Amino acid sequence: MSNFATYIGRNKAFAETDAKSDVPAIPFIPFQQTFVITCLDPRVEPGAVLGVGLGEAIVLRNVGGRVTPAVLQDVAWLSHLHEAKAPDADWFDLAVIHHTDCGAGLFADDELRHGFVERGGYDDAAIAGLAVVDPARTVREDVRTLRSFPRLSSRVHVSGHVYDLRTGLLTTIVE
Repeated sequence: MSNFATYIGRNKAFAETDAKSDVPAIPFIPFQQTFVITCLDPRVEPGAVLGVGLGEAIVLRNVGGRVTPAVLQDVAWLSHLHEAKAPDADWFDLAVIHHTDCGAGLFADDELRHGFVERGGYDDAAIAGLAVVDPARTVREDVRTLRSFPRLSSRVHVSGHVYDLRTGLLTTIVE
């Protein structure tokens, strides 16, 4: 039996509830008008760490929670949808969350990174730039990238935060 079988069982229990119908009417405008970009590390699960419930936020997760070209494309698309389909709706907050003891810090390990680059044909400098060694510094960089991104509406509020795995607390770095 696969590890995923547990979740199939949980899904069946979920499907028997009314929770599945308690979701936003407009899929790109969650109940809390919040878009979270964070790391895919299972220790930083937004449902647990932030108490995010179904339909409350759009959560995008990747290695390190970094603002990459793919993330910028997603943000641009959501911003466009909002302007085109729901211009009078409240605009969303976009929160970037990096965390302590991030596995993306291993991108700073030259030997490990070079092996990954050779294996996958990735650009070494681009991969090195994704390292999260100092999450307060990298979250500032990513907030700056988002705020200067011309395809993101100026009505979107962008903030940056660091989650401390040891204490469980989230600290605002950029308001």
